[in-house]
This record gives sequence, structure tokens and C-alpha cells, in this order.
Amino acid sequence: MEQSIIVFALVGFVAQLIDGALGMAYGVTSTSFLLSIGVPPAAASASVHTAEVFTTAVSGASHWKLGNVDRKLIRKLVLPGIIGGVLGAYVLTSIPGGVIKPLVTVYLLAMGLRILWKAHKDPDAHTRTARLTPLALAGGFCDAIGGGGWGPIVTSTLVANGHNPRSTVGSVNLSEFFVTLAEATTFVAFLGLVHWQAIVGLIIGGAVAAPLAAVLCSRLPARTLMISVGVVITVLSIRTLALALL
Repeated sequence: MEQSIIVFALVGFVAQLIDGALGMAYGVTSTSFLLSIGVPPAAASASVHTAEVFTTAVSGASHWKLGNVDRKLIRKLVLPGIIGGVLGAYVLTSIPGGVIKPLVTVYLLAMGLRILWKAHKDPDAHTRTARLTPLALAGGFCDAIGGGGWGPIVTSTLVANGHNPRSTVGSVNLSEFFVTLAEATTFVAFLGLVHWQAIVGLIIGGAVAAPLAAVLCSRLPARTLMISVGVVITVLSIRTLALALL
């Protein structure tokens, strides 16, 4: 791998700045870059999740300190998220993850458009109850399979169902630490520690960006956060679909 640690640090900084502020896209951004330089899917996901153990710890702590956290929501997300993440990591080490990717992408595109519609209509509408256990299971599984997906799936669905964007982003980020730790442990058990330059760079860049992103999240209005989340999901989904069709 010819890229230097500085390049990976820049990728990690940008990815974490987006993820910490919007609750998504660290894994998608970082994994896309690794895949573009020829890293195999399983190795790319393993490297990103190993780095995320450290970046999500800093991000989660920052959100906790700034009061962007709903403890009840975290308790309902962590365990099923861990189960889904471990299962997804195990499957990815044995079976290519390309089959499920288009389905997940279409779902995310729908969620992105739904969030944009809700932000335009009424960002403070009454929250509808989401089925958190299957949501967290799916989020953890797809996160491990695709190298990213916990934030886009869990955050987008919760915000689309009316949950407060700020507490959702903070809670999903803190929950992600535990999910990512379980995934990284599974990957290391089956693949070993791979591409250390990428891991170190992503950790450095992500750790620097995490506190800045948490502050940004705490200061942005709810409508602005919802529009930003919707735009990010929609753009990333359209890009992924376009690349798959070309």
C-alpha cells in the first residue's frame, strides 16, 4: 500500500467530521477509499472497524459530555447491534458482501428522501415508535458487511421516524463504539491485524475530528441537521447505485 499515514489521516478526519456531526458515513467514506486503492472488502472493513474502535470512543465521549445522548436509546441499541455486527463480520470473512449492497443502498436512498421530506414538512413532529431491536440487528449486520452502515441505517430510520436529530446522532455514535468493538474483535480473530498504516492514519484523523464534530452537532438547529443527514444519505446512495450500474 503506497499511501502514507498522512493520507489516511486526512481521510479519517473528513470521515469522522461528517460522522460525528451527522451520525453516519465514517465507515462508508473510509471503506470506499480503501476499496478504490485495491484493498479487498473484508480487509477494508476490518481495517476501518479496528480504527473505529478508537474514533467512536472519542466521539461517544464527546457527545456524552455535551449532553447529546439518550441513555434509554443506547441501552436498546447496543446488544442487538453487537449481535448483528458479529454475525455480519463472520459472514463477510466467508462470503462476498456485494449481493446485499444494492438492497441496502436502495433502502438508504429511500430513507434519505424521507428525511428531506420530513425536514421540509415538520422537523418537530411527534415521534413514532421504531422497532429498535430489528433495526439495530440490521444496522450492525450491514455495517460489518459493507464496511459502514450502522449510522446510515440506524440514524436515518430514527430521525425519519421523528426522533430528535441531536440526541439520535449522539446516542447512535456512542452505541457504535460497542458495536464496532465487537466487529473488530471478530475480524481480528479471523483475519488478523491487516493494513496497519491505514488503521493508524484513520485513528489519528478521526480522533482529531471527533470533538469538533460533536460541538458542531450540538450547535446546529434540528432542521439543519435533518436536511444535512438527508442530503448525505441521498448523495452517497445515488453514487453507490451509479457505480454499481456502470
